[in-house]
Amino acid sequence: MSRHLVRTAAAVGLALLAGMASAGEPLPDGNPDRGKRLFLQCVACHELKPGGILKVGPHLAGLFGRQAGSVPALVVSPALKASGIVWNADLLDQWLAKPTALIPGIIMVIPGIEKPQDRADLIAYMKRETGPATKAP
Repeated sequence: MSRHLVRTAAAVGLALLAGMASAGEPLPDGNPDRGKRLFLQCVACHELKPGGILKVGPHLAGLFGRQAGSVPALVVSPALKASGIVWNADLLDQWLAKPTALIPGIIMVIPGIEKPQDRADLIAYMKRETGPATKAP
């Protein structure tokens, strides 16, 4: 294993442990209708359904329960593929708060979404729209 991958894996492990320590606070209830409006900031890079236009980021269909970096996109961060993360609401909340804190070395345009309620609303919308995980094509 290369030094870069070892450092990335170690950083991911520390980020996950740090996230678990702060994950004691439950997500607020999310409003999926408000989340739909918030998702407008995501549509430049992500589709909700498979088979659409291939964008910079992967489609989000079946996101919950899917391994990070397992869906083809124009750009996939090696750190994301190596993370071993399987998406759930808590990890997605950490990701949306500050992607580079959860997985250092990732390629993500947004710095994060500061307000917990905004993240909860966005997650509620994505849960409603994306359905359960499926195998990557």
